[in-house]
Amino acid sequence: MKTVEPAHPAPTDREQGPPVNSVKRSRPAHKNRDWLHGLLMSTPAVAGLIAFVGIPFGYAVVLSFYNVRLGSPLEPTFFGIEQYRRLFTDPDLSGPFLRALLNNLTFAVVVVPLQTGLALALAILLNRKLKAIGLFRSLFFMPVVFPMTLVAVIWRLILARSDQGLLNSALDAVSFGNWGAFDWLGDTATAMASIIVLSVWQGVGFQMVILLAGLQQIPGELYEAAELDRATGRQQFRHVTLPGIRGTLVFVAMLTSVLSFRVFDQVYVLIHGGGLDEDATRTVMYQAVTTAFDRNNIGQASAITVVFFLIVVALTLIQRRVVRPDNED
Repeated sequence: MKTVEPAHPAPTDREQGPPVNSVKRSRPAHKNRDWLHGLLMSTPAVAGLIAFVGIPFGYAVVLSFYNVRLGSPLEPTFFGIEQYRRLFTDPDLSGPFLRALLNNLTFAVVVVPLQTGLALALAILLNRKLKAIGLFRSLFFMPVVFPMTLVAVIWRLILARSDQGLLNSALDAVSFGNWGAFDWLGDTATAMASIIVLSVWQGVGFQMVILLAGLQQIPGELYEAAELDRATGRQQFRHVTLPGIRGTLVFVAMLTSVLSFRVFDQVYVLIHGGGLDEDATRTVMYQAVTTAFDRNNIGQASAITVVFFLIVVALTLIQRRVVRPDNED
């Protein structure tokens, strides 16, 4: 009786492919290569952070423990924590510092939601398919390209206290001559508001571009499905747009917060050239720079920088914890 051969002969050892153990062993090699590639690609950025942020900040920390004076023939003397103690106990130092810190917090509390909300509104407006939409996007982004010093000079002319100031002239024309000259920059009630308007006008275009990129990543099928469900425009914004750009909004809010705490250029230019009220608009960065180069006290300026850095890091971590995206571990 003949034996029937199987229709599919059993594969030999060579045809079976690599054993399971060899496949498992090859996976860590791929992970190691990915880790190495990531390390090589991040090396330039890490090196830049260390060279331009880490080393200078470490040097500032060291200087904060010494009495260092610019142009002084005396050798720097070790002060320990004396600079920090004076910063919070000496009325001549603690008063201006706490006032500057309050101005920074006021600026950030107003600018972050205002600039983020305005950037979102502009991004939604410019996300439409209209003729010459690229021109409008360029116009709204153009102030970002201008240096802050130039922007401050332009707004100094707009907010000039005389009748020739552009804002005063416009208000005088609208009120049929009943509006007199007003010192927008020198008045305590409007000095900080002027800085806020200037800063939002100059920086909103950058956040707008980021949010516009996030809006363009939302699939159009989601809006089509919402329309089929008879969702209104407000419902589409709440249930489709906001969830789709939640991570982008968190990033923009955190970026705006960091930028608002380091405000300096416009304050310095307007105080020294435009008659800006110094007490109402002095920021911590302005306080540190004037302490270092006007009073020649490098040690005290370094202590201000270190304390302000720790405050900003703490506030940023709290903000990141509160507005953490849903998809973040």
